[in-house]
Amino acid sequence: MGEAAKDQTEEVIQAWYLDNKEEDQKLPHHKDPKEFVSLDKLAELGVLCWRLDADNYETDEELKRIRESRGYSYMDLCEVCPEKLPNYEEKVKMFFEEHLHIDEEIRYCLAGSGYFDVRDLNDIWIRVWAMRLFVGGPVWTAYNRPHDHLPARKAYMKKFLKVIGDRNIDASA
Repeated sequence: MGEAAKDQTEEVIQAWYLDNKEEDQKLPHHKDPKEFVSLDKLAELGVLCWRLDADNYETDEELKRIRESRGYSYMDLCEVCPEKLPNYEEKVKMFFEEHLHIDEEIRYCLAGSGYFDVRDLNDIWIRVWAMRLFVGGPVWTAYNRPHDHLPARKAYMKKFLKVIGDRNIDASA
């Protein structure tokens, strides 16, 4: 991303294609040379990004607007650090097991930073460096891939995978 192409959101969010190394998954895993991914490319994959005021999240009008427009009626705060998260090492390993959720997955970093990995339309990993919000109550169920039979997965594939070969996708099932 060139300096002229950056907007305020790109100042706090970066994304790049991952290398294929098997070492510690908590490392950045940039390819050599680094291959960054634009916010536009992330949006094509259904990854939406906003720049919000984390210091005032309780009263942030933009956050309130996003929650209302997307139907996020529940939020919780999760501190991911050895001192605050029980079974920290075990939980972190679970985060890196490839899985999907039937609901949108949202991350809002109030402090610190973290990684969120997604696949592009060619099934290549992208790492996004970035308050969880939910529609209804919190849903913690993760489904290890592929689980292409789930209605939420079918709807995602229908919406974001324009060309999916000879696979028969029925989002209404």
